[in-house]
Amino acid sequence: MVTDPVQEWERLGWPSLNILGILPDAACKRYLSKLRTMVSAQSRFLSTYDGTENLCLEEIYTENVLEIRTEAGMAGPLQQSPATLGLEELFSTRGHLNEDADTVLVVGEAGSGKSTLLQQLHLLWASGRAFQEFTFVFPFSCRQLQRLAKPLSVWTLLFEHCCWPDLGQQDVFQVLLDHPERILLTFDGFDEFRFRFTDRDRHCCPTAPTSVQSLLFNLLQGNLLKNARKVLTSRPDAVSASLRKHVRTELNLKGFSEEGIELYLRKRHREPGVADRLICWLRATLALHSLCHLPVFSWMVSKCHQELLLQGGGSPRTTTDMYLLILQHFLLHASPPDPAARGLGAGPLRGSLLTLLRLGRLALWGLGTCCYVFSPKQLQAAHVDSEEVSLGFLVRAKTVVPGSTAPLEFLHITFQCFFAAFYLALSADTPPSSLRHLFNCHGPGCSPLAGVLSKLRIGGSGCKEGSVAALLQGAEPHNLQITAAFLAGLLSQECRGLLAECQVSEKALLWRQACTRRCLARSLRKHFRSIPPAVPGEAKSVHAMPSFIWLIRSLYEMQEERLVREAVRRLDVGHLKLTFCSVGPAECAALAFVLRHLRQPVALQLDHNSVGDMGVEQLLPCLGVCKALYLRDNNVSDRGICKLTEHALRCEQLQKLALFNNKLTDGCAHSMAKLLACKQNFLALRLGNNHITAAGAEVLAQGLRANASLQFLGLWGNKVGDRGAQALAEALGDHQSLRWLSLVGNNIGSVGAQALALMLEKNMALEELCLEENHVQDEGCLTTASPPLGQKPSCRPLKRMTPSWKSGSEETLSLRRKLRSSATGTPDSCFDVSRSTFISVCLGAGRGFGSQKRDDL
Repeated sequence: MVTDPVQEWERLGWPSLNILGILPDAACKRYLSKLRTMVSAQSRFLSTYDGTENLCLEEIYTENVLEIRTEAGMAGPLQQSPATLGLEELFSTRGHLNEDADTVLVVGEAGSGKSTLLQQLHLLWASGRAFQEFTFVFPFSCRQLQRLAKPLSVWTLLFEHCCWPDLGQQDVFQVLLDHPERILLTFDGFDEFRFRFTDRDRHCCPTAPTSVQSLLFNLLQGNLLKNARKVLTSRPDAVSASLRKHVRTELNLKGFSEEGIELYLRKRHREPGVADRLICWLRATLALHSLCHLPVFSWMVSKCHQELLLQGGGSPRTTTDMYLLILQHFLLHASPPDPAARGLGAGPLRGSLLTLLRLGRLALWGLGTCCYVFSPKQLQAAHVDSEEVSLGFLVRAKTVVPGSTAPLEFLHITFQCFFAAFYLALSADTPPSSLRHLFNCHGPGCSPLAGVLSKLRIGGSGCKEGSVAALLQGAEPHNLQITAAFLAGLLSQECRGLLAECQVSEKALLWRQACTRRCLARSLRKHFRSIPPAVPGEAKSVHAMPSFIWLIRSLYEMQEERLVREAVRRLDVGHLKLTFCSVGPAECAALAFVLRHLRQPVALQLDHNSVGDMGVEQLLPCLGVCKALYLRDNNVSDRGICKLTEHALRCEQLQKLALFNNKLTDGCAHSMAKLLACKQNFLALRLGNNHITAAGAEVLAQGLRANASLQFLGLWGNKVGDRGAQALAEALGDHQSLRWLSLVGNNIGSVGAQALALMLEKNMALEELCLEENHVQDEGCLTTASPPLGQKPSCRPLKRMTPSWKSGSEETLSLRRKLRSSATGTPDSCFDVSRSTFISVCLGAGRGFGSQKRDDL
């Protein structure tokens, strides 16, 4: 057995310090060996979610969908979908927002797997399998750092709060200062850091102490340890514009794909047949399956798989249902086994009510004071003893002070919010009037001043310090929103009956339910009143803020149709825009539950979200009130679109679909063709930047032949080629309604261009044909059929406007067919007195004009 750290370093084959150009000192080797050993020990077992069992991270880690965030208009000529990355590509050269910055920002919703991703990064580095460009990796938790009250320096942060060098502290520190490019610092959970980012206070001395927030902010800006790489994780709402200025790359962690859900469950359940049964059951349970794209829900399903498979009745539908199930799972496993106590029931809750209320009070106090890690003294003050801790809802946190007693934290921030909501719903100390503070929280859509004023009002609002009202006013908005949704779910009709069996006053529950309804309705009315009036002559459009999604989720958790009908009665918009709002399958279920009660048809725009196939299926109940549906860049495949089009055939209002930047192939072409053939009021279909080939185009052409209403068809960024262009041209020769066609970037050559030119000879309705970024030769696009001998041509042969154009040039060839009067026409005009429009055929290698021109249709 090797005991000497230097020998251990060489035995494992880690990079030589001489090769790295770093001081080859024995103290440095010993420190690096100690650092790797410490990081490996901290990351080997999954610490998130569960402290009651040791889960080897290597055995169950499953890749999440990780996408590069780009600024609007930066995605390239054809506006491709954001690139997806593997974890080992975290420091890829793609998608840089600021080349001078050193910070990689990973954003994701609560439960999307941010902490686990960092833990896997640490494990890969410590084991020497990846990220070996960094000699030193220092992991930190923001929720732990904010507990540090004393000033600290870079020295103190790295050595006293991460890993202490046993020898040559000064020499090791000098190596760090001399080689910052070899350092990686990770900061997990910036959204739980109670201090707001600012770049006003500059601090540049690595040995001078300063406040913890000043130290962190100056590290992120590069004022300290310039060129050291940083990885920062956060929920999106906590990231300000001033912080983004110092971000090199921003990545969006979107949770599990459908394949990822199944892979995770198979890793968790290796017993024969168990994973297959669970996956089969989950596929048949759309509501719960939709929640599982967040890893925290996949973990819950895995944890409660026996209860779920044994349930004879319905399965959990809402987030609250699932948390109640996991709550009872923990309670049942903490008590002596009872064969009769299976599935949902009030028995475990009733027997542990006082314990749960103590945990709930602790959770609420933590939210109100932005405290997420609890010391023994704080636990004692909340009357939480070892018996409550043994239930498993509180787990040991990683301490930032090596050798000290590890504090406790809730399994996950969502569990802390759930317990706080449980306390608000059931505690006799909760005045119903205090719940208004829960639904009046200032979301990220409001001004920063509003949030500051809200906290300043605590002192002068008459709220007693430590009271429920004061705690709700002091909590972070994103945590209040999660808590509010849980409270709405707990006070729903179904859950209220369960809680009433816990010997809680029925009258008190009814009061709180009525108060929650009023507060929720008031928040919705306030939100709707903030919508500006419509521009005269245009449909009223609203770009919903994230707070709108929270309100919709709260309505869904409450599951009350009457309340929903009353809420949407006041919503009078023609276009509802929810782009970049982190809308996943669960949010789609909530949207459908609410929007299906709209009185007027609406255009629903969900571009740049995480809808996916499951989300599309969840939207089907509200498709009947949609006149247009925009699903750009949502990871939708043929399976989701086939279900969508099948349902759309029965939706008279639906006239437009925008599906570009997804994963569509020829497999959806038959469904699209059927939609075109059967819906004779359908106006626009955009399928750009997918994977449709000539075979798919030929099938679409069959639908076009039977269609008499389509006006806009976008197929840019596919691969239809000459054969596909020919099929489309033949189908469109006699088409009377199509006005715009984009075939940009489709590998079309001269044969396809000639077929399109022949189509233009016959088609008198088409106004624009976009053919940039193809492989068309001059002669292919300049020849049209001659009219029969003796007949006057209705249009002269297509005219070459750019004489030297050829494939790949920056020039554009435009072909125009214009109206002229028979009395005043010129030789260069087209002889067609019946048309008052022109046709423009764009051919060139410039920016994807055809892919963008009709984005607003």
